Formats: sequence, structure tokens, C-alpha cells
Amino acid sequence: MLDLIDVNTYYGLSHVLFNISLKVGRGEVVGLLGRNGAGKSTTMKSIMGLVPPKTGTIRFKGEDIACQAPYILFRKGIGYVPDDRRVFADLSVDDNLDIVYGKDCERTKENVYQLFPALAEIKARRAGHLSGGEQQMLTIGRALMGKPELLLLDEPTEGLAPLIVRSLEEQILKLKATGMSILLSEQNVRSALKMVDRVYVIDNGWIRFEGSVSELEADREIMKKYLMV
Repeated sequence: MLDLIDVNTYYGLSHVLFNISLKVGRGEVVGLLGRNGAGKSTTMKSIMGLVPPKTGTIRFKGEDIACQAPYILFRKGIGYVPDDRRVFADLSVDDNLDIVYGKDCERTKENVYQLFPALAEIKARRAGHLSGGEQQMLTIGRALMGKPELLLLDEPTEGLAPLIVRSLEEQILKLKATGMSILLSEQNVRSALKMVDRVYVIDNGWIRFEGSVSELEADREIMKKYLMV
């Protein structure tokens, strides 16, 4: 579904991603784990064309998509949930979803409300008046309005209370059960390991580990050195 090969990304003259290679298979949930500033969000933005890589290859379903515009990638089937929740504060929950217009829009919106029943109960409320957890659900719901085949989730549990985190984990696992491919970036290692099939650990822009959840849990040196667990 997604294949990154030797991706190098810069902010101006600053080299921030170094030869990043990772894969997400069809129907697979893959974790990109690392501390704050490790390069997780930049990797997501490179995939989504927000910070295009300088060199390297990014393939989606076999097509090279490196440096394509975000709206084109959205139409191709990639949903992106940024780490800062970018809701339209003055619009209602329902209007935030309606902004994303597509085929079978009403049916898709009903599917979002079924996944997040709490949103259905407050669909007339302005997004700026929602809690952090409700805004995160709305941001994910808005990404799902495009019927993505691949969902990029950047730090979905950041700043949320433990009870909300557990609820969000359940919703992500429901998406996984539908066969959706997901790349999940997280600092919350314990939460991420409940949801993912495979793991990449990133630090200072380099991939330091690749393997299964059990392999990561068994590697205490990696866990301590790069994830502080």
C-alpha cells in the first residue's frame, strides 16, 4: 500500500530525515514510534506532500507520489490526521464533515457517526467548543469522509486523558478491522503497541529499529535508548 525508499527531507538547509525506508501493507497497522522531535511528523508531512522530500521514492499502490500536492493525494485515497487537530472552530461538527464533499457523502457521514457516536450527539455544536478528545474524533472523522485506503495518524493520543485514549484505541482497532491500512505515529508507546502489527523506531531522523511488536518488547536496549520505556 505504501513504500518509502531512502527518503531525505530538509527544512531549508537543515537535513531532518535521513534515508527513511518503511512499508505499510494492505490492511496493516504500522507504528512509527519515537520521542518528541525524532522525525515522526516530518515523515508524515513528507508522505502527504506538505514537506516534499529532496530525494528518495514514495509509492502509494505502486505509483510514485513524492512531491504531489496534498489535495491530489487525498483524492487518490490517502487520509491525513495532523497532530494539531486543525478543526474549523466556528463551524459545527456536522459542517466540519460536510466540508469534505465526495460521492455518497451523506452515507459516509453516517458511517463516521456510527464509529464515533459521541460526535453524533453533539453534531450541532461548534468545533471550537469541543474537548480535545472530541476534536480528535472530529479530525479523524473528517479524514474518513474521503473514504481513504490509507490513513496517516500523527500523534492521535497526544494530550488526551487516559479514558479518552482507551476509547480512541477502540475506534482505531475498529478501522483496522475494516481492512484499512494505517500508519500511526506515536510517543505513547504502550498505547501504540496495543494497535499495531509492526513497528519502526525513529530517532534524530534515522530509522533505528524495524520489527514486530514482540521483537521490540524483547529489545530492552532499543526501548530504553530511543523510547525511554
